[in-house]
Amino acid sequence: MRIARFSYKDTPRYAFVQTDKQDGKDYLVELSGYPLTGQQVEPTGQRYPLDDEDVRLLAPVIPSKIYGAAKNYRAHAAYMAEHGQSSNPVPPEKLMLFMKPSTSVIGPDDPIVKPSYSKDMNYEPEVAVVMGRMARKVSANEAMDYVLGYTCVNDVTLRDLQKNDPMWTRCKGFDTACPLGPWIETDLDYRDAKISFKLNGEEVPEASGTTANLIHSIPEQIAFISSFATLLPGDVIMTGTPNATGSLKNRDEATVQVEGIGYLRNVVIDE
Repeated sequence: MRIARFSYKDTPRYAFVQTDKQDGKDYLVELSGYPLTGQQVEPTGQRYPLDDEDVRLLAPVIPSKIYGAAKNYRAHAAYMAEHGQSSNPVPPEKLMLFMKPSTSVIGPDDPIVKPSYSKDMNYEPEVAVVMGRMARKVSANEAMDYVLGYTCVNDVTLRDLQKNDPMWTRCKGFDTACPLGPWIETDLDYRDAKISFKLNGEEVPEASGTTANLIHSIPEQIAFISSFATLLPGDVIMTGTPNATGSLKNRDEATVQVEGIGYLRNVVIDE
């Protein structure tokens, strides 16, 4: 099941995304209420074509907090060391986390605004987990019972600031640094989700990977985070970028794709 947040004539709404068997097109089946409140939601009877000019997909959630897993793939840790972004090619033994604020979130087709104080902004394609229930001190064995679904995320990073700032607050948390979308997919093989990336329509093979190669699995990430912080419905965990990253410049088109979810497209503009 795909759950979308969208605006129709500038009014935000929620919907299931369904494919019509007759014409093969995707439609937004509008829902009453907010799917993450725990209350039952029902279709309102309104249906909109996804390609309607008055329809605009929004970020599927505005989380209270966003956690990111750093160096959670061996290939990415090695890539960072090889390109002078880290002094150690070996990933940390324990899960290393950072955070992004809710103000960094944007949706599909929203512009990524490159700050004027950075000379090197990078893309990082990833699978994001969206929590569906409040989770506090849950075990890895029960962690997936608290997940609503998954979406695509681009963990946009100011690489030059990451090298120079003692903390990652600016390099990871600036406005527009967290594109999310296009919707939440509730049915995904999270153990082997294929991630790929296109820059200006061209595949970047070295940026691709699969969650099968995660060092710390998704259940382990949820268990670790919930051991010290309460995860709320709609909170997001960025599970890590699988391999190489690269620079983004003005007018670049960045597209994250996760097999089984869809694709997330954003264009870069200079501040």
